[in-house]
Amino acid sequence: MHVPDGFLDVPTSLATAAVAAAAVAFALRGARRELDDRAAPLAGLVATFVFAAQMVNFPVGAGTSGHLIGAALAAVLVGPWTATLCLTVVLLVQGLLFADGGLTALGTNVTLMGVVAVWIGYAAFRLALLALPRRVGSVPLAAGLGGFVSVPAAALSFAGLFAVGGTAPIDAGTLVAAMASIHSLIGIGEGVLTALVVGSVVVVRPDLVHGARRLRAAAVAAEFGVAESAEARP
Repeated sequence: MHVPDGFLDVPTSLATAAVAAAAVAFALRGARRELDDRAAPLAGLVATFVFAAQMVNFPVGAGTSGHLIGAALAAVLVGPWTATLCLTVVLLVQGLLFADGGLTALGTNVTLMGVVAVWIGYAAFRLALLALPRRVGSVPLAAGLGGFVSVPAAALSFAGLFAVGGTAPIDAGTLVAAMASIHSLIGIGEGVLTALVVGSVVVVRPDLVHGARRLRAAAVAAEFGVAESAEARP
């Protein structure tokens, strides 16, 4: 998924850099509502896990590669605004220290993985929760669906950018087919991993999972209300 230097023309790269900069600015404000003394350490662990997961690359062709993104996983665990910051930090470190993606393509990679994958993955997670039973146990499955959707969404967004400002001599239709097919398979792995990790955290510390807080609060309120009603009976 990392886009290398020079793969998109200058206007397209500048446009994605502007989108990424705006997204990070909004995320810095939005993360204040998501982070607290309990969530902040988890955000660091999430960024570390995403960094490690993204270092395993699968060649796609023409200088591009596919890999697990971890965007939906981060969004469900620590919130979408914080997830955007986590992915941005990961991509910045990879570009600076490992030449993974390139610095001139940093805005493009942040846009694709830190914005598109995070927010579409989180939106899919929220929509899945609406269709599933309203209980904390539904969170891992919904997170897995969000993880699955996030990868091909980011891949197809890149294909759209390439159609606008691609510099490599590659047929746009061929690129779309390659990106969609390979990243759909990667998306399955992403979904399974996301569901397993979120499920593990939910079992141990559901209070730390951002995506489970509303359901957990509703469950606690319902349980408290039932207990209170029972105590009030003569």
